[in-house]
Amino acid sequence: MSSTPTPQPNSTNPNTGLLAGLKLYIDRQANGVGRYLLQQLLFMLIGWIPTVIGIAARGVLYRLILHMDGMAAIENGVRIRFASQIQLGRGVYIDQGCYLHACPQGITIGDESFVMHGAVLHVYNFRNLPHAFIRIGQNSLIGELNVLRGQGGITIGNRVYTGPLVQILAVNHVFDDPSRPMVEQGITAQGITIHDDVWVGAGAIITDGVTIGQGAVIAAGAVVTQDVPAHTVVGGVPAKVIKEITAENFVQNHRTPNRPEIY
Repeated sequence: MSSTPTPQPNSTNPNTGLLAGLKLYIDRQANGVGRYLLQQLLFMLIGWIPTVIGIAARGVLYRLILHMDGMAAIENGVRIRFASQIQLGRGVYIDQGCYLHACPQGITIGDESFVMHGAVLHVYNFRNLPHAFIRIGQNSLIGELNVLRGQGGITIGNRVYTGPLVQILAVNHVFDDPSRPMVEQGITAQGITIHDDVWVGAGAIITDGVTIGQGAVIAAGAVVTQDVPAHTVVGGVPAKVIKEITAENFVQNHRTPNRPEIY
């Protein structure tokens, strides 16, 4: 006669594992189950609606999940996580395909700033980092397919323009110990500051710990690993100062024959 097996005290309950996995997933999407359900309901009902109809609906109803000063235009297909940690100024525009992940300290986008198609603004702070945020000033433009990783904090000033495919990465991996896997050695997150009136060319990469001075220009494809002085042009890998932007250069350039038309 067979007997019923006695459950082992240390056996893993698959239901417990499933619930733990669901809790972890929700914890990385929103500040609690209620916020998560509200976010997902709004995304399902109006997140997909195209044209100005969808923009108007989201401009009104997304106030239930994020903070808006005045009216912001959010296109369809924008992915948002931790919406309660997002602050949008007046006239902000978020293009299709953008992804905003705003763990505590969150994402702030100033008045009249644009975030263009496919850009990723990712704070992703699950290590209790003290300065994890992304803050963008007024009248700035984050170009197509940019990636901003804000674990160490990213501060972008006013009238800052970035070209397509720019990466601004306020985080780095530690890899000094050859006896341990890189993923076990931790990270550093010093932060990045970009002052007013900076232009970052297409495909440039700005690494953790860098400050870029006011009025600087970063050439396309540059890899910036050190601070950039104000009113300079830097380029190369690693980026170095190419020239200074001065009043004398301005006068000389305007006297150059066959100078391109300025619009």
